[in-house]
Amino acid sequence: MIAPEIKSRIELLAPAGNFEKLEIAVHYGADAVYLAGKDYSLRNFSENFTLEELENAVFFARKAGVKVYVACNIFSRNSEQEAISDYLKNLARIAPDAVIIADPGILLEARKVMPGMPIHLSTQANTTSYRAAIFWKNMGVTRINVARELFLKEIEEIALLSHVEIEAFVHGAMCISYSGRCLLSNFMENRDSNRGECCQPCRFRYSVVEETRPGKYMPVEEDGRGTYIFNSRDLCMIRHIPEMINAGISSLKIEGRMKGINYLASTVKVYREAIDTWYESPSEYIVKDEWIEELSRISNRDYCTGFYFGNMAETVPNYMDIKPATGRTFIGKVTGVENGNFAVLVVRNRFFLNDPVDILGKRGPVKRDTIKRILDIEGNEVTAARSGGTVKVLLENECSVNDLLRKIEE
Repeated sequence: MIAPEIKSRIELLAPAGNFEKLEIAVHYGADAVYLAGKDYSLRNFSENFTLEELENAVFFARKAGVKVYVACNIFSRNSEQEAISDYLKNLARIAPDAVIIADPGILLEARKVMPGMPIHLSTQANTTSYRAAIFWKNMGVTRINVARELFLKEIEEIALLSHVEIEAFVHGAMCISYSGRCLLSNFMENRDSNRGECCQPCRFRYSVVEETRPGKYMPVEEDGRGTYIFNSRDLCMIRHIPEMINAGISSLKIEGRMKGINYLASTVKVYREAIDTWYESPSEYIVKDEWIEELSRISNRDYCTGFYFGNMAETVPNYMDIKPATGRTFIGKVTGVENGNFAVLVVRNRFFLNDPVDILGKRGPVKRDTIKRILDIEGNEVTAARSGGTVKVLLENECSVNDLLRKIEE
C-alpha cells in the first residue's frame, strides 16, 4: 500500500501535568502539549490546572508558538452531565487548540456548546479500524489517537482510508489492558481507572496461593522475586521515527502527565532532535547513539516497540520488574543565570562541591561539567546543596533557564 502523502511536518506532542512541566515541554521543543483541568481527565492524581491556570497556560504556550490540547476524556455518569456542560463552556471561553474526548455523550455536548472547537478522540475510544475512524470523523472529530494495540501497518491504512488526522504514542508507559479499559483498580482499591483514579495494580507484585495452604505464597518465577504478570515494558520508538512519519501519522505523542520534569526533558529533547534530523535529510538519517544513551538514563521498565511491528516478543511483560540503572541523579533546574556561568538552581536532590554533572540543554549533546562553587541564598560559600533549597553554582559551561543538571554517578 502506498503511504499517504505527507502534507506537513509531524507534530511532537508532550504531556504537561502542571505549569512547570508545561515550561519544560516548551523549552525542549514540543510542538504541542496536552493537559487537563482539575476534573474530567484520566490523570486526576497529576496536579493539573484550575480554569485560571488553564487560561494562563494557553496564553503562555501560544506566545511560544505551541498548541494546547485539553483532556476531558473520562467516561461520565448521569450526575456529572450539567457540570461537564458548564466546564466545556468555560473551555470554549479559554479557547485551547483542541479538546480531547472519549465519551460520545461528552462529544455530543461539546459540539453543542463549543461549535468550531477541534475535537481529538482519546485512545480510550479504542479506534481500531478505518471504518471506526470514518464514523468518528462524521461525528465531528478532527483527530484520532488510535488504539495502542494496532500494528503500524494498520495505522497507515487508517490514515490513508479515513482522511482524518492520526495521533499515535511514540514513547512511555503502556497499559496492559485494552487501550486503558481496565477495572483492576476499581476492584482492588475502589479507584476508578476510567475516571482518572487508577492505582496501577498492573505494577504490583503477585504470588499464587493454593486453597488448602492459606498464607503460603508461591511466586511463579523460580528466583523468588515474585511475578509481574501484568507489568508491561515501556514503549520506545526512537529507532523508528522514519517509519512512523511515512505511515501518515500526524502527531507523535509522549506518555507521562504524572512523570517528572527529568523524564519530560529527556524525551522531548531526544524526539525533537530525531524528528528535525529526519526532515533535514531523510536519505541520510541515522539514529544517533547519544539519543539512545539519553533515553536509557531516565527510569524505565525496559524498552520495547509494543505492537507496532507485530513481534510478540516485544509485548512480553517485564516479569522481573528490572529497571535499568540510569547512572544519573537529577539534582536541579536552572531558574536563572548570573555573572557568566553562575546558575541559580532549585535543588531536587543533594549534591556536593566538585561533583561531576551534566547539563541537559535544549539542543545538542549533553555537556559534561563540574560543580566548581556553591553559594547559598545569602551568598555564603557552602560545600553541599540540600534538596528543597535554592543555590548558585559555578559551572565551566554556559547554561540556560529551564536546563536541567544531573549528577554523574560512579
